[in-house]
Amino acid sequence: MSCSLHEKFFIEACDEGADAVLAIDRVSNEMALTGKKDVPPSAVTRPICGIMGTIRLVAGMYLIVITRKRNVGSLLGHAVWKAVDFDVISYKKTVLHLSEIQSQENKTFLSMINNVLTTDGFYFCTDYDLTHTMQRLANTSPDFQEMSLLERADQRFVWNGNLLRELAAQPELHKFALPVVHGFIVMKPCRINGKIFEWILISRRSCFRAGVRYYVRGIDSEGHAANFVETEQIVLYDETKASFVQTRGSMPFYWSQRPNLKYKPKPIISKTTSHMDGFQRHFDSQLLIYGKQTILNLVNQKGSEKPLEQAFAKMVSGMNNGMLRYIAFDFHKECSHMRWDRLQILVDSVAETQDEYGFFMVNSEGKTVAQQKGVFRSNCMDCLDRTNVIQSLLARRSLQMVIPCRLQLLACVVSWADNANACAVQYAGTGALKTDFTRTGKRTRLGLVMDGWNSMIRYYKNNFSDGFRQDSIDLFLGNFAVDESDGPTPLRVQKDWKFLTLPIIMLVAFSMCIVCLLMAGDTWTETLAYVMFWGAASAITAAIIMYNGQDFVDAPKLVHKEKID
Repeated sequence: MSCSLHEKFFIEACDEGADAVLAIDRVSNEMALTGKKDVPPSAVTRPICGIMGTIRLVAGMYLIVITRKRNVGSLLGHAVWKAVDFDVISYKKTVLHLSEIQSQENKTFLSMINNVLTTDGFYFCTDYDLTHTMQRLANTSPDFQEMSLLERADQRFVWNGNLLRELAAQPELHKFALPVVHGFIVMKPCRINGKIFEWILISRRSCFRAGVRYYVRGIDSEGHAANFVETEQIVLYDETKASFVQTRGSMPFYWSQRPNLKYKPKPIISKTTSHMDGFQRHFDSQLLIYGKQTILNLVNQKGSEKPLEQAFAKMVSGMNNGMLRYIAFDFHKECSHMRWDRLQILVDSVAETQDEYGFFMVNSEGKTVAQQKGVFRSNCMDCLDRTNVIQSLLARRSLQMVIPCRLQLLACVVSWADNANACAVQYAGTGALKTDFTRTGKRTRLGLVMDGWNSMIRYYKNNFSDGFRQDSIDLFLGNFAVDESDGPTPLRVQKDWKFLTLPIIMLVAFSMCIVCLLMAGDTWTETLAYVMFWGAASAITAAIIMYNGQDFVDAPKLVHKEKID
């Protein structure tokens, strides 16, 4: 595609013989089809790879385009692309119509959009539907096949759905609307006994109840679970196609775990909300889409995580649905003291169920010979580290069912670790933990050290930068819309006086304590008195800060806080 900048945006497809041009009026914001003859010769032209969509900010409308892409591989003959660079282009040619405060707010909103766009993991395909599994695509009607990619896409996984709302309203413009998924895609050619097969892993991150680690937990009123990811392992072998699907998602009831400067905030289960309504909606939807469900709950069965496990088990029992099975496996207890071989206990316990669920397969003649009848829905607290380990083990077993072979497929194993890192960066802000086991099959001391480093970075980001990341996602997905009026935005909310005053007092007191130690007084008793005074002052201030921890973290500004009693 190419984009011409003038009084209008003219976006033309570069397909051979294509004459249709999308014209976007920069004054009226109207979109319409026109021909190449209407593009002014004086227009400034730049190449683009596709349209992400449009969004309204304080300065007016903006057009978001993909400016650079990288080929990931070919899926059934269709090129799959990773969006690498983007551009956010203003409809307005200047921001002189804004006040200084509005201009600053507009810059903040632009930085939020760029924050999401620079989070690695956006993928698209111009002639194949990446939002559906192979099994769903195989079980569709002829009418479905005739729809545009935008119309037929699974809306759970269209991350630019909000940005494409203007284009979606006009069916004739759908050819310019590319559904973009967020997550992870890798394609690896592998060789066994001289035969080559293609191994593909696709993780689709849901845009419903999307966000960052501590600010988005549990479910919403529609039953959408936080950090829900559908992962599909595809094998193309001897013109046979096979697919194995798993899901992950936050424990589907109303609970929260707000950052408060503590290393591990205590999770809180709502005492006032009817959990079963949202819980039922979640699993009714899951059963309809995927069939039978086996829940693998990997949280601790003691300490602060225990009440969550008990609540989950109680709700599954209360639902009393034969298609739903619940298994609690205390990952940390079972694998303590580096006994990671004990994960085989869980894999063996669900082996019969996995054989029953099977996988989807189409033979070389194009005939469907097997359907996947159910999925494993795994979760831990974050649905990241423990979850990915278990999913990789189940996927490896499925691979051996598809291709009977005891060879260690290194490329596939490493890619599961890459998948873990991608999902973790998108939700928690750092690479995944426990990837040494996923890569090598062994837990190492170096892996423990790396996990400690990533945990420290997570602590900092979760407390001091995730509010901005959460706002960025809510703005991008349309959970917050910039008001067209000239009124103040939530960005103008000022921090409480404690936010600046107490840290300064603590820093001064701690500094004075160090100074008194280095510059001793006339007597040791005098030195001790000064040290004790300033030490006590810094300790008391630190205690007050920790007690009021939620006032000192970087909280989201664009959405109301959830009230969890």
